[in-house]
Amino acid sequence: MDNKYLFGPVSSRRLGGSLGIDLVPYKTCDLDCIYCECGKTTCLTIERKEYVPVREVFKELQNYLQEKPNLNFITFSGSGEPTLHSEIGRVIGFIKEFYPQYRVAVLTNSTFLHKGEVRKQLKGSDIVIPSLDAVSEEVFNKINRPHAGLVCSDVISGIIKFSREFHGEIWLEIMIVPGLNDTEKELGLLKEVIQEIRPERVQLNTLDRPGTEPWVKAARRTDMERIAAALGGSELIE
Repeated sequence: MDNKYLFGPVSSRRLGGSLGIDLVPYKTCDLDCIYCECGKTTCLTIERKEYVPVREVFKELQNYLQEKPNLNFITFSGSGEPTLHSEIGRVIGFIKEFYPQYRVAVLTNSTFLHKGEVRKQLKGSDIVIPSLDAVSEEVFNKINRPHAGLVCSDVISGIIKFSREFHGEIWLEIMIVPGLNDTEKELGLLKEVIQEIRPERVQLNTLDRPGTEPWVKAARRTDMERIAAALGGSELIE
């Protein structure tokens, strides 16, 4: 059976053997990040709705998981923002009710964490990996190119609120874009916010494959090590 909403399992650098779930159509997102390796966002939106039918997702999960595959995680990710799907909480709950042996991870750009209903929907996850690439509105707009309805201060307040309510682990991810969020000022702001969030891990990433904009380059290893030290001992994703 060909799956429309499941992909993998893939060998993840962070999560091991991971079965992916993609809950939104290709490149449906509320950000148009300059580094995105999936390409330019073609549907820039902040509308939360049932983009793909959850009953079809349930069927694919049942068909796949009935064989009891050896997985480290079931991961909500893909080519867009998974929390745009208004029923992500139902899918997480379905996995936890019928397949509790599997751990659930959610990769999110953090833009909806200021909404109480979204934080509630994610509470059944084991690990949430929220992104935070900038603290200043200027750098946020340059790197993440958000929908006009989004502001960085809401993203930050949402992550902080979620960190106070969530009982699983938070692995904060920061994508380093040389010349934009690696300045002394921006790193200082990031460090202050990290201290408020108190995540279990802070993971630094940089470009691995070509991004949306060809001028975006990967940070050098020495610079990544310097940034990790400046932020208080972050991990490098390799």
